[in-house]
Amino acid sequence: MPELAEQTAIATILSEMDTEITALETRRTKTRALKQAMMQELLTGRTRLV
Repeated sequence: MPELAEQTAIATILSEMDTEITALETRRTKTRALKQAMMQELLTGRTRLV
């Protein structure tokens, strides 16, 4: 069993990782929504590529 200080350090690192994962998942969701909106614009013909 690790000492209390080591357990605290491990918990802190894991907590920071969870925060980063949540931020990345949010960014991925927003990026997917943006991609979907852009594809819809192209498919409807509202936006044309030259």
